[in-house]
Amino acid sequence: MSAIDTRSPAAARTTPDQPRRRRLGRVDVPLTIVLAIASLTVLVPLYVTVAMAFKTSAQAVDGNALSLPFPFNPASFAEAWTLTRFPVSFSVSLGVAALTVVATLLLSSLASYAIVRNWHRRFFRWSFVYLLAAMFLPFPVVALPQIKLTAMISLDSPVGVAILHAMFQLSFSVLLYSAFLRSIPVELEESARIDGASTWQIFWRVILPLLGPMNATVGIFAFLASWNDFMMPSLITADPGLQTLPVVQNIFQSQFGTNYNVAFASYLMAMAPTIVVYLFAQRWVISGVTQGAVKS
Repeated sequence: MSAIDTRSPAAARTTPDQPRRRRLGRVDVPLTIVLAIASLTVLVPLYVTVAMAFKTSAQAVDGNALSLPFPFNPASFAEAWTLTRFPVSFSVSLGVAALTVVATLLLSSLASYAIVRNWHRRFFRWSFVYLLAAMFLPFPVVALPQIKLTAMISLDSPVGVAILHAMFQLSFSVLLYSAFLRSIPVELEESARIDGASTWQIFWRVILPLLGPMNATVGIFAFLASWNDFMMPSLITADPGLQTLPVVQNIFQSQFGTNYNVAFASYLMAMAPTIVVYLFAQRWVISGVTQGAVKS
């Protein structure tokens, strides 16, 4: 004879998972405060940039960076557009960043696929170690040889800058791709190989479509690193008319140091593409990092 459940209907409907769900639903006040303070370190400088960009020259030097722009002055953007030759420098930066992203995605994915699927061979294991060791080699250490080499082979141009950006992104990108590729079952490739697919066909038709989240992650990192880089373009590019935005803005800042409103307007125009790109691709970035961090 089975025991009779004497609990009330409300108690009978309570499951063991409900206390855990209630705990998960609680607000962690200390953590929320820490995150709010951390957010302010990003939001306050962003607010100052926007506010300064819309101020007049007199308001920009009054010593109160947090004050609202009144009267509203959008003329700073027009002046920054002209002084920095923004369409030209923006096009150069965009071309360098785009070429860097494409080269980084292709080279890193191919190298990572070869390393992961041939891990049992010593050459590929040592290649992975060699690439990881290159992460600890900063550009200033090899700046002079790179300047000489690019000049000798006529790559002292934005194209040479993009190639060097891709090479310096290769180590970190291979690390991310390798972690992600280890989570892809080998059985998928074996099934395709049984159907007669070659190694190249397996990579382009099976592996590459599965690398979508990681492609977004690596692409965003490569784009941000290339777009924000100042040292490499300033040292490599010989033609001053083909400099990227960070270099042009540095020249502009040294020549017009008192026009803070115009300078901040230029910074905001240069910063806008990176913010827009990240806002649209952040979910793929997070997905790529989390999927590559654990083995399924």
